[in-house]
Amino acid sequence: MTASIELQALTKRYGARTALDGLTLQIAPRCFAALLGPNGAGKSTLFQILTGLFAADGGEALIAGHSIRKQPVAALAALGVVFQQMSLDLDLSVERNLRFHAALHGLPRAVTSERIDQGCTALGIAKDLKRAVRELSGGNRRKVELVRALLHRPAVLLMDEASVGLDPASRRDLLAALRADVAARGTTVLWATHLVEEAVQADRVLVLHHGKLIADGTPDDVTRALGEPTLEAGFIQRTTTTKHKETVDS
Repeated sequence: MTASIELQALTKRYGARTALDGLTLQIAPRCFAALLGPNGAGKSTLFQILTGLFAADGGEALIAGHSIRKQPVAALAALGVVFQQMSLDLDLSVERNLRFHAALHGLPRAVTSERIDQGCTALGIAKDLKRAVRELSGGNRRKVELVRALLHRPAVLLMDEASVGLDPASRRDLLAALRADVAARGTTVLWATHLVEEAVQADRVLVLHHGKLIADGTPDDVTRALGEPTLEAGFIQRTTTTKHKETVDS
């Protein structure tokens, strides 16, 4: 089975600083993976490479078997993204934001209407379709971005610190919606976060520190590998008291 995300010795440097240090991993289809790391771990750099915004200095990144460097059109067509910073047009209605995105992907109008209705109904925002985005709460804006990211039915969904600024109820709803999509369509989700309480709900936890993968496995496996009673304690201990340690495979 082709990995949904594959990294092969991926490296990125900014001058003398190495942001990603030979990162190698595979994420299988239908996996909800949490990329857990403190600020400066390399999470945003990885997402910028996966979305084609930055070029790697070495190695390879593949989305659904397509190289970001050699086959960017095919790779990006298989990708949906919710960035940390909101990227909706505040003055357009929810529906117009969604239709514009669908048009960029060449979706027929009938298919677009069906998917907008399905997505907004599932997330409880169908009543807001005609409202300007600026009138919505932060949680509902995030829901609109999630609907938008899934309109073209991507194989892989990247969530870059997507819960920042959300209240606990909105964060819970967002995670539940992603879980439902993984179950229904087999989407692979890579959720970048520095919040341990989000990571413990994932199928797989990837702990990134100074551009290196220092732990990889289920939440329970990673907790044991980090050597502390809880995932939070292990994460804090390993990312605040050391710079580099050997990768721990669970």
